[in-house]
Amino acid sequence: MHSAHDLLIALAGRYSFGDVGALAPAVLGEGGRAALVASVCEFGQRLLTLDAEDFHTEIDAQTVPADLRRRARACHMPQTPREQPRGALDSLRPAYALLLEVVEARWRRRELSSMIAAVHICSEYLPLLAFEPALGHAGDPARWPEGLRAPGSRFGVMPDRECDHTRAERSAAERTLRVAVEPPAGWRAYFDRQHSQVAGALATCAGRCRTPCPALDWVPDLDDLSARCRIALTFAETPLVRLRHAAPVGHGFGVPSPEEVLEAWERSRAALAKHEAAAGVTADDGFPLPGLPTLFSAVAAAPVRPATLLADVSAHVVELLRG
Repeated sequence: MHSAHDLLIALAGRYSFGDVGALAPAVLGEGGRAALVASVCEFGQRLLTLDAEDFHTEIDAQTVPADLRRRARACHMPQTPREQPRGALDSLRPAYALLLEVVEARWRRRELSSMIAAVHICSEYLPLLAFEPALGHAGDPARWPEGLRAPGSRFGVMPDRECDHTRAERSAAERTLRVAVEPPAGWRAYFDRQHSQVAGALATCAGRCRTPCPALDWVPDLDDLSARCRIALTFAETPLVRLRHAAPVGHGFGVPSPEEVLEAWERSRAALAKHEAAAGVTADDGFPLPGLPTLFSAVAAAPVRPATLLADVSAHVVELLRG
């Protein structure tokens, strides 16, 4: 028969950080080790739930190993216009590596609604992953190139009937050009509500604008960027991403089965493979949704593989429990 201590270790191995943190005092007794386990588990739970605003706190600095904090900080969304380091605004590649690890973990735990929610997040910001090589950052509003506001540019201009942006995208584009001088509350509100709209607006500019303006004349290889943005736009419209609307995190009450998820992904792969740069999505790269890391790598024009951050937090929790 397994002891309560053994069960805590098993739960930590399943990334059940919330349960381990809550149960640790009852199993280990009130005291330092239980508090330490609970604190590290809170850190792990924020990663698992993709709480990017709070990947780094002062409490973490006292309880979480520096390497884990550094890797989480790379995925952190700055909460003020001048916060340093810039985390996910410097590069989205670490964040997408974590997203892939979360998708894999949710699949293994059969938490399919949460998995589809993570996939939906991937779809919303994928255009910024495509823009990163051209920008030199991941869509940091404090560092937009002046070329976005070049004479004749319609980016962020309201109203403009010739622009293919939706009203929401135009509003977000206008806001992003000035949000860096707003107070922290305005900065946070922008990221809560509008930054993903800016990602979509940029994808439209590069990938499917019917009346191009000078907004992207500064891009050195616009054809390459356009091809990768079209992949991002296609991904956002795939059957896999649309499953979100059949899950509790969307507009319905159903939860897709594993078979439904895989079937939707197969149809999605067929659509994505029509893009020459995304042809590798049909290959089996060992991921639960085969080809998804390959797809993100194609959009990023750089390797993007699942992180091991959750696994390493889990291993640290197990070490604490055994100590």
